[in-house]
Amino acid sequence: MKLSWYVNRLRNMEPAEIAHRLVEKARKLASKKRHQGWSGAGNPTLHPVFPNLPSRVLAASPGQRRAVAEAAADFLAGRYAALGRQWPERDPGALFPPELWRLDPVTQALWPDSATYAFDIDFRHDGSRGDVKYVWEINRLQFLPVLAAHHLLQDDEASLGTIEAALISWHDANPPYGGVAWASGIEVALRAISIMLTLDMLGHRLSDNFRSKAGEILSASAFWLPRFPSRFSSANNHLVAELAGEYLLAISLGHDADRPWQDLLAELDKQILPDGSGAEQTPTYAAFTAELVLLSAMAARDAGTPLPQQAGQRLAAFADFIAWLGTGEFGDNDEGRVVTLGAEADYASSVAAAIAGFLGAPSPVAAPDDFRGLVFGTPSDPLPHPSGLHGFADGGLSVWRGDIAGRQVALRFDHGPLGYLSIAAHGHADALSLTLDIDGEPILVDPGTYLYGSGGVWREWFRSTPAHNTLNLGGQSQSTMSGAFNWSHKATARRLDHPPTQDWLTAEHDGYERRFGARHQRQVRWDGGSITVHDRLIGTAQPAEIVFQLASGLDVERDGNVVTASRNGISVMRITLPSDSVTIASGGEFPGSGGWVSPRFGIKLPAPRIAWRGRVDAAGVASVLTVLQH
Repeated sequence: MKLSWYVNRLRNMEPAEIAHRLVEKARKLASKKRHQGWSGAGNPTLHPVFPNLPSRVLAASPGQRRAVAEAAADFLAGRYAALGRQWPERDPGALFPPELWRLDPVTQALWPDSATYAFDIDFRHDGSRGDVKYVWEINRLQFLPVLAAHHLLQDDEASLGTIEAALISWHDANPPYGGVAWASGIEVALRAISIMLTLDMLGHRLSDNFRSKAGEILSASAFWLPRFPSRFSSANNHLVAELAGEYLLAISLGHDADRPWQDLLAELDKQILPDGSGAEQTPTYAAFTAELVLLSAMAARDAGTPLPQQAGQRLAAFADFIAWLGTGEFGDNDEGRVVTLGAEADYASSVAAAIAGFLGAPSPVAAPDDFRGLVFGTPSDPLPHPSGLHGFADGGLSVWRGDIAGRQVALRFDHGPLGYLSIAAHGHADALSLTLDIDGEPILVDPGTYLYGSGGVWREWFRSTPAHNTLNLGGQSQSTMSGAFNWSHKATARRLDHPPTQDWLTAEHDGYERRFGARHQRQVRWDGGSITVHDRLIGTAQPAEIVFQLASGLDVERDGNVVTASRNGISVMRITLPSDSVTIASGGEFPGSGGWVSPRFGIKLPAPRIAWRGRVDAAGVASVLTVLQH
């Protein structure tokens, strides 16, 4: 398994990347001998990064004060939750035992301690301890800014003491560069950001001991990030986090910050496309990129460096993209955040509102009264909901929003690339898939993510074509997986109707052409109270499966070739399939035995999966989605 991973990864590397990896390996070996422990970190003088943050926090609304207080109270009571899991509850008098920073809350296993060099820990292939995402999550220390805000707002001494105890415990348990907490640059960067936010909120209310240990962590992080950057096929959102961390650390430590700032702005242009969509083919990772840039832009503005106009326009374009998208998600989502109180209902919309608040512009989405708005600013009243047909040509997505049968409908049609860069790490094999909301509630959904490193066959299922609302041949995916974050063959999709019309869309992909001799072509048309989905196979006729994956919480009734979906006893949509060769299944013991959706990382729920099976040729078959009146 490990050997095949390396072989498949090498296939996606150009010669320059192979050379880079060899140099990187040599640096890792050198650092193992020379750079471990706190002795090389020094005791740097720290400078403010977010000097205006305390005044922003003290201007919190009543709703923001309540949200901060509730989140802080949970943590002070020994409760911590993330990624759909609760950590074991701890004694409020002993919140930070050394084992906390190594504990997997699902398996209860401990990852190696600081005696093991970070790069000797096999977190990619050894799943015996669980998914490394869990142990990394608490090591991001993102609860520290929450406690800092609570102390500012309530003058709560318990919060101040807990902040001091947390950082000292982490410092003592995680000297550079041992243990899993130092094994990934994105984790190093996010942890440093949490510490800088905390320092600037509380200033000299923190003890000299705290500031000294914080300085050592920041200094060690500033050394580590540029030494082992994510480059070439790895240069996705990880690189954005690393550059944001480098830039903010440079300000904090009094170093030259121009190079990481310019590099960060260049990555914004690559990873948020001109139409506002995300290059990684997942809106939540695009939101994560936008939030990292936004936080860095706030620090730059406080230091007297305005955000370049082009960068502001790119962030605004992303906010507009999210307004069109609505509640729809697709691709991976690991719930990565920068400024957060914990679980969030609609992260991407919160970031879009924060962008509007920062830019002083009307918000394209309803602005939540949340912690992010407290940090970046709350925008004015939202703009009206967009309506009509809008195509995001760069990202390969078309969205139609409007009224059908007296209900507000949002339909999304994916005809974009698999993902970003040569490995397309966070993309799903979902070409020509549809997702649909009715009155803001999800009906046809992307299945979600579930797990990463420990997902196994479930990781494969959730990003496979048969799990999505599109056509598949032989139960195979359009693109071929070669690892949990890699693909050896990538389908190419394209939209065909140019110029676009207002009542239909046509697109196709070539993912099955090599194996089955057929291209899948799909036309979507809306007329009155219905949406017609017409699927064709251009080339050779094939037995096919057409899937409609419903959201969890929906009930279905079948009458021949007609399936009616309802929520809480109220019918919302009727699906008329090409014939009565239809199966409906929820859940099941193994992937593919029924429908599953993952509303949050680490959580999977059974949900109705409607599958029609039959022969499809160039004439095609039609499915009709009828939105039902309330």
